[in-house]
Amino acid sequence: MNIVVQTISTFFLYAVGAVFAQNAVFSRSLGVSRLVKMVGEASSDNLLFCGLLCLVQVISAPLAWMANRWILTPLSFRAAVRPLVLVLCSAAALGIVIVVCSALRRPSTSRVAQLLPMATFNCAVIGCLLVTTIQNFTLVQTLGFAVGSGAGYTLAVLAVTEGQRKLQARAVPAVFRGLPVTLLYIGILALAIYGFTGHTAAF
Repeated sequence: MNIVVQTISTFFLYAVGAVFAQNAVFSRSLGVSRLVKMVGEASSDNLLFCGLLCLVQVISAPLAWMANRWILTPLSFRAAVRPLVLVLCSAAALGIVIVVCSALRRPSTSRVAQLLPMATFNCAVIGCLLVTTIQNFTLVQTLGFAVGSGAGYTLAVLAVTEGQRKLQARAVPAVFRGLPVTLLYIGILALAIYGFTGHTAAF
């Protein structure tokens, strides 16, 4: 019973840490370029993209954990081949999602097919896998971090989308509207998260 409770607590600890303290966007700047492009798109597409990103991360995380344990560990040059192995894990997750979507044959499959490559080969996904493999997380820690990282990316998309909607006010100078004020907004949120993790200014 203690092992089950410890496993669940470890999973949620790493998931919550990935959502807030180690947010992929605000703490690590992963996926910012795609997030900025998503701001002007329909909210349904944004949520679908985030859902696919979470799904790919959850599927590819255990694959990356197994690859790190059985393939990369014996290699003396693992630092050089690790990115390629992680991309292959993401590609395998892409194939699994495609097979599942083809079996379901839903009307939204065409839109999924358009967004899935961008959600798979995304620095937010590869960055998550890289963190878990470099730090030698256990399988439970890896799954918790993958779930939390995907949820954190979704939270970042919702926060930036809502912030962009609020920043359309006339009080914002015309020269700052659009991309400049979006980047400033992301930077301020990133500083807030950075301070939340316990870091202080050097001056």
